[in-house]
Amino acid sequence: MVLALAIGMPDAGAERGPEGGAAGELSAASAVTLGMSGAGSLMAGTSVTLGASSASSGAARSRSGVRLRHGRPQPNVIMIVTDDLDRTDLRLFPNIARLRREGTSLSNFFVSDSWCCPSRSTILRSQYVHSHGVRTNNPPNGGFPEFHARREDQSTIGTWMKSAGYRTGFVGKFLNGYPASAPATYVPPGWDDWHVPSQRHMYQQRDYHLVEQGFSIPYGHGPADHLDDVLARRANSFVHDSPRDKPFFLYLAPLAPHLPAPSAARHTAAFKNVKAPRPPSFNKAGTFKEPRWLRNKPKLCKKDIKRIDGIYRDRLRSMLSVNDMVGSLMKTLRDTQRLQNTYVIFTSDNGFHLGEHRLPPGKTTPYEEDIRIPFVIRGPGIPAGRSVNALAGTVDLAPTIAAIGGAKTPSFTEGRSLLPVLKGHTPGNWRKAMLMEFYAGKAKNHPEGPDCDTRARHGRGCPLPPTYAALRTDRYLYVEYVTGERQLYDLAADPYELRNLAGDPRLIGKDRPPRANRIRARLNHFSSWLAAYRSCKAATCRQADRG
Repeated sequence: MVLALAIGMPDAGAERGPEGGAAGELSAASAVTLGMSGAGSLMAGTSVTLGASSASSGAARSRSGVRLRHGRPQPNVIMIVTDDLDRTDLRLFPNIARLRREGTSLSNFFVSDSWCCPSRSTILRSQYVHSHGVRTNNPPNGGFPEFHARREDQSTIGTWMKSAGYRTGFVGKFLNGYPASAPATYVPPGWDDWHVPSQRHMYQQRDYHLVEQGFSIPYGHGPADHLDDVLARRANSFVHDSPRDKPFFLYLAPLAPHLPAPSAARHTAAFKNVKAPRPPSFNKAGTFKEPRWLRNKPKLCKKDIKRIDGIYRDRLRSMLSVNDMVGSLMKTLRDTQRLQNTYVIFTSDNGFHLGEHRLPPGKTTPYEEDIRIPFVIRGPGIPAGRSVNALAGTVDLAPTIAAIGGAKTPSFTEGRSLLPVLKGHTPGNWRKAMLMEFYAGKAKNHPEGPDCDTRARHGRGCPLPPTYAALRTDRYLYVEYVTGERQLYDLAADPYELRNLAGDPRLIGKDRPPRANRIRARLNHFSSWLAAYRSCKAATCRQADRG
């Protein structure tokens, strides 16, 4: 079956009818050929040497005024951060799939927190959640107000790249609650070009306000007002208008596929009969004893599953605008002859679960669906069609971009530059685990509903797990909850996380089998490691991540 999608951004103000009719229907198991229109042909990566991580070498200028590093033009960088995108099959989105084919993917790329604002704070500053302190999406200890009150917006990847001589732009979602606690048209330091939606109606992608260059601009609900399409036009203008003698860094943050996952009018007929994936963990309880917040989850009923399938289709349709966004950006880079000297990164702020472990649609858990996200990079010196399994995460994004641009990173950063890994030379002292943290907050302070720490009953009405910290190695997931409960999964033997080894009844008692003793020893080892990791600061985190 052939699925033909019309790709390419609608012109500003143009009325566009649905273009999804030709898309027809797509079953989850279908092998599909996806047409591409308007994306342009992409140029293969060159063998340009990647930038150094220090700014000490400086940047000279050619006779034409172009900034040079090591005799070559400073590269441009575009980072695209989607909202709640899990490891969905990217082949469903042809422009994104092409980006992956022409670049390198990281198969073990993890978040620092599977919740929007804490994760995005990590992306901006390369700090784990316990260090940057933005613990939830909303006040009193989260959201943009907390980030701003801590003055953390004064030093981000934007200020670092600007200091390195870059023209900087932020287009899309910044932090939850922006611009509350600041002036209504506040633009943080470090950003030359600023097009960011305020919170109201942001996720509906209609009837919203964009803070643009210090002005609050209202938008309506016509086809041309679909927020992700507007953001794509702003991003293309930023690239097109950037001066030739100055490199640029663009942080592009579309709203898709965050719920309610609205789609552009041209995509409403796509993916009509697609159903959500049904992995072995779908609607399945674990074998051994799970933590209290999870073990009382009732089995999903037909109505629950129907809703999950509908949400899955909505999320796919909403992502088609991001696919268009990627295609139009690549065409603009090609048309302006910038593609060969531009790095394009594609990733997400966190994942999303849809029925696994009997969980209704959501995030914030330590399971793979929520913590493991896509990462693709294309650019000069990046091998095409390659996948790397080194442990990496969102805490590494800012140091990597800084290294590409020759920007100096502050001493508080806690991640690592991924350039050695992306060049095919994983250092011998590379990390052996990633840290994930989640702070549930209090019921009255977030709209998601009461968390399991503050409820007497723990069933369907408990959308958030208790506060936890987790350690993810190349084989194991280890979790400690504030309740004292623990989880341990051997992902080599149990990739769908259905056997909580920490809940194995054979661990209790004097006459334990040898395997039970080995599990107890591993639990003790991971507990000590996690305690050190979750209390690390700055450079010590690059020691703690090795155990």
